[in-house]
Formats: sequence, C-alpha cells, structure tokens
Amino acid sequence: MRAAFRRHPAGVAVITARGRRLAGFTATSLTSVSAEPPLVSFGVGTASGSWPVIAEAEHVGVHLLGEHQRELAATFARSGADRFAPPTRWREGPEGVPLLESVPVWLVCRVVARVPAGDHRVVVAEVVAGDPAGPGRPLVHHDGRYNALRD
Repeated sequence: MRAAFRRHPAGVAVITARGRRLAGFTATSLTSVSAEPPLVSFGVGTASGSWPVIAEAEHVGVHLLGEHQRELAATFARSGADRFAPPTRWREGPEGVPLLESVPVWLVCRVVARVPAGDHRVVVAEVVAGDPAGPGRPLVHHDGRYNALRD
C-alpha cells in the first residue's frame, strides 16, 4: 500500500492544536468532506506524539502549505522536533488554535468526530473560521518528496 500511495500526489497540510502543550503534524490525508455544513477530515496515527492533544482538542488548525514552505512541512513531519520553535512563525488564532504564518490557506475547525480506523483515527471537523487569501502556490507531496505544482 505504501508503494502505491507514494505514486499518488497529495496536497500538504499542517494540523495544529493546543492542549496541555502545543501539537502539530504534517498531513497529506486532508479531505474536503461536505460543503453544508463545511466539513474536512484528516488521519492521525494513535502512536504519534500529537495524538494525545488531538484526542482531546475541541478545535484544530488546518494549514494548506505553499511551495515556499518545504522546510516547514519537514519540520512538522520530523519526530521529536520542537515544531513551534523558531524559525517557525505562528500566532494564537480563534479558539486559541496555533496558526502558522504566511500559509496560502488557514482554517480553524471544531472537531465533531474521531473515528477509529486501524492504527489511526479519522478526525472530522467543521470549519468555523479561515482565510484562503495567503501567499504562494500549493505544495504537493509525491514519491516521498515535497514538490512545487507544475502548470
């Protein structure tokens, strides 16, 4: 399955949340689920360091990364990294969610479900705030690498 999905290009997102600590991870599983109400979903491994925070968070931040943010994607994908330390630039957003700076799109979402799926959970969340007018073109993950979108 991993070999098959390495060949499937996907947009790159970072999911953030605040609990007893800040948490965040890079995700390529982000999906638009519904327009009415506006719902998104993403997968998170239950063995990940971010899961305990996501498991209890009422709200999460969803950030669609731009091609200028390869290093940010790598930072949030790296196990054991202090993901919110400089040079990561972020601020507190609506509902206290950590929002990353200079992303093409950010959303704040209210978690409505956490569905067991093997060694992961599929989180379904309703969009309650956002800004789709940030800088940059999309970052894409394909064949184990971050790539710019080609025309």
